[in-house]
Amino acid sequence: MSYHEIMLEKLEKKSAIIGVIGLGYVGLPLAVEFGKKFKVIGFDINLNRIQELKKGIDKTLELTESELSEAKSLTCTSKLEVLRGCDFYIVTVPTPIDEYKRPDLTPLLKASEAVGKVLGKDSIVIYESTVYPGCTEEDCVPLLEKNSGMKFNIDFYCGYSPERINPGDKEHRVSSIKKVTSGSTPEIGIVVNELYKTIITAGTHLASSMKVAEAAKVIENSQRDINIAFVNELAKLFNLMEIDTNEVLAAASTKWNFLPFKPGLVGGHCIGVDPYYLTHKAQQIGYHPEIILAGRRLNDSMGSYVASEFIKILIHKEHKVLNSRVLVLGITFKENCPDIRNSRVIDIINELKQFGCTVDVYDPWADKAEVKHEYGIDIFTEINEVNLGNYEGTILAVAHDSFKELNLGAGKKNGFTIYDVKGVLDRAIVDDRL
Repeated sequence: MSYHEIMLEKLEKKSAIIGVIGLGYVGLPLAVEFGKKFKVIGFDINLNRIQELKKGIDKTLELTESELSEAKSLTCTSKLEVLRGCDFYIVTVPTPIDEYKRPDLTPLLKASEAVGKVLGKDSIVIYESTVYPGCTEEDCVPLLEKNSGMKFNIDFYCGYSPERINPGDKEHRVSSIKKVTSGSTPEIGIVVNELYKTIITAGTHLASSMKVAEAAKVIENSQRDINIAFVNELAKLFNLMEIDTNEVLAAASTKWNFLPFKPGLVGGHCIGVDPYYLTHKAQQIGYHPEIILAGRRLNDSMGSYVASEFIKILIHKEHKVLNSRVLVLGITFKENCPDIRNSRVIDIINELKQFGCTVDVYDPWADKAEVKHEYGIDIFTEINEVNLGNYEGTILAVAHDSFKELNLGAGKKNGFTIYDVKGVLDRAIVDDRL
């Protein structure tokens, strides 16, 4: 039997051993799904995370204790040596950007070095982290070769299958999202595809190469970024024309092929990051992208724009801006989710502080310690810590369901200002919205 036929037989007999490197929003749901059918070793360098998972606690709230317990063959560890002997290694570490908007491959490269140290002959290393086209072969493979002492596509192989996890989304889960797959050779592509077919009920799409799969992932979110940038620009324009953007979009959406994007802050681990991976590679090969970077600049400007519009309202209401107390509702990057990665709400907060405002943040979904570590600010997580009477106004930055139940309109008689970034509050009580 050929190598790929042996691997296919292992998959059919469910005898393959799978290692998942990184047990965050992407890796944990994947490890749990595979753990229902295969022996899976989940690895993470965060010892606290491992200890919590062993107790059935998932702080990302992607999985419940009962869902974690369904993965009968999943073992979680922070010890690298335990990964030795796996047939598949699936890397699901973050790929952020640095302060200069350049790809930060540090987690990915460290994961590649670690896997290389325990990599066995004939194993397949699959990357799910978002990267620019060519990154797997150009940046990761050399580290796998160096640390394993083996040769790529001779002693070991690679695959790329981009993650499509949507944090906080209980409808679109790992198994119900169609999966793009690829391999470093046509035969390995088939093996990788068959591996994911064991857990993906929505089906798979086998790309012709890893570069194609890498490019497909990075343009998915770049496309969304550009579309949101367009409606953000419309929001700025319509504000000058004194037209309600949400009403315009509602009217335009009656046409069957209108794309219903809404204005807002663009953060998170994907849409606000992935375009920079594509533009980085473009500039490396001598092409200067125009539309992609223009969309990024526009979206990155929205936090300061919201703060400035809010300050204008305070001035028109004859509030003293300096030392005005402002309550920002929400710090996570999206609604009903604890994920604070690359939240652009911080741009609003920082801009308000530049105006001399005192800013408090209330978010029942966020973790106080994580926010303090990531953004250096203290937040309220309990409603009894918030007294609306202490503030000149509030900015609803994240559309958590619980915020819609707050009686924000009660403070209007005292000149209380309400700015609705998400367009979810009763139009009658808000002073302005995007």
